[in-house]
Order: sequence, then structure tokens, then C-alpha cells
Amino acid sequence: MKLYFKYMVILFKSQMQYRASFWMLTVGQCLTPFMMFAGLYFLFERFGQLKGWTFFEVAMIFAVTHISFAISECFARGFDTFSSLVAGGDFDRLLVRPRSTVVQVMGSKFEFTRVGRLTQSLIVLIWAIASLPVDWTAWKIVTLILMIACGVLVFTGIFILAATLCFWTIQGLEVANIFTDGGREMAQYPLNIYEKWVSRFFTFVIPFACINYLPMLYILGKTEGSDLLYMISPLAGVVFIIPCLLVWHFGVKHYRSTGS
Repeated sequence: MKLYFKYMVILFKSQMQYRASFWMLTVGQCLTPFMMFAGLYFLFERFGQLKGWTFFEVAMIFAVTHISFAISECFARGFDTFSSLVAGGDFDRLLVRPRSTVVQVMGSKFEFTRVGRLTQSLIVLIWAIASLPVDWTAWKIVTLILMIACGVLVFTGIFILAATLCFWTIQGLEVANIFTDGGREMAQYPLNIYEKWVSRFFTFVIPFACINYLPMLYILGKTEGSDLLYMISPLAGVVFIIPCLLVWHFGVKHYRSTGS
């Protein structure tokens, strides 16, 4: 971790060499989710509710999803741009260094401008919390923190899986964006509005439902049965990232260089 934080400091200093560019990109990252949230607002302004969900309930799901994505994109950006390391033969240099390839790839790229997206999402979260008639307890606060933390793990796991494909395809596949950007867009709404097969896939295969929809039912007092299962459902993010890391190590083991 000492090496990882050293990577972080170096890249932060390099990005701050062009401060005007940094702040412009940060503002742009703040405006992007704002336009998405504006679309959400006008949707509810027109129809009032979405399959029993109110505006502020969905706004809270929206905020949690975008906070998790922003943090993951900031600190796991190295996996999202991993194809450039493979195509240029730079990953070979990482292999001869006496440190974990996961740490080195994660430390190869940080997107600190994502603080703009994070800030906007935090504002939406605070607004939603202040507007919802929720009786906040210590357990509900812990559940909300788990939702965000484990959401970061799920998005990071998807980035790792997409990066692992580059060991065989060299270039990154656009189909991976279905589960990164597409997963973020889908997860910002309650999963019960989708078809059953979609809900099941994003519950038992890629556990988006476990990091926002199911625990949100507990926070809002809409659970059926034991509250404990809804409270601990975000931990599916921990379970999800473990096989992602195993697949990564399998790809590293069978990597045969680019030949360049």
C-alpha cells in the first residue's frame, strides 16, 4: 500500500502541473451526472412515481450508484485503460518488477478529476436523505456505508474482468462498456422496474441489486422477512471481486507478451 500511495502522489502532482485543464475537466465531470439527474427529475416531474418509487427514493439510489462509480473510476482507472499497456508492451515491464501486478496497474492511472462527479452525487445524496422520512439508526448508516464501499468493489471487479480480456484480445472490447457504463445507467434505477431475467442476472451474476436495491428496501422500511439479509446484501460486492481477482491472476499466468 505504501507503493500504491506513492503512485497516487506522483500522478496527482503530474496532473496538477496543468491546473486549468484539471479544474475544467473536474467541472465537466460534475456537469455530466447533473444532466443525467436532470433527466431523472423531469421523468418524475411528468409521471410522479416509478412503479411505486418516489423521486427522492430513486434519487438516493442514483446518488449511491454514481458515488461508487466515481470512486472506482478514480482509483481503478488503470484497469479501464489497461489495453494501452498491453498493446504498447508496457505490461511486460510491470511483470519483472517485484510487486503485485494488481497494485502496479491500479497505480498506473488515477482520475482525480472524478471528484467533480463525486461532489455532485454527494449533493444529491444529502438532498435525498434530508427529504426522505427515514428514521436513521446506526444500522441504517452502516448499511449505507456498505452500499457505497461494496459498490466500489463491484465496479472495480468489472473493470478487472474487462482488463483481463486484453490478455487475449490485446485491445479492449467495447462490449465491456455494457457492464461498466451500461451497468451504472441501469443500476441508478430500482431493479424491480426491469424484466425478471434482468433483475436475476444483476442480482446473482453481477450483484448490482445487492449494493443498492435490496439494502435500500431495508433503509426505506420496505423489506419482507428478515432485515438482516437486506442489511448484509452489499457484502456480495466482496464475494464478487474475489473471483475477478482470480480471473486476473489466471490471465497474467497465461500472458505471452505482445511480441513487440
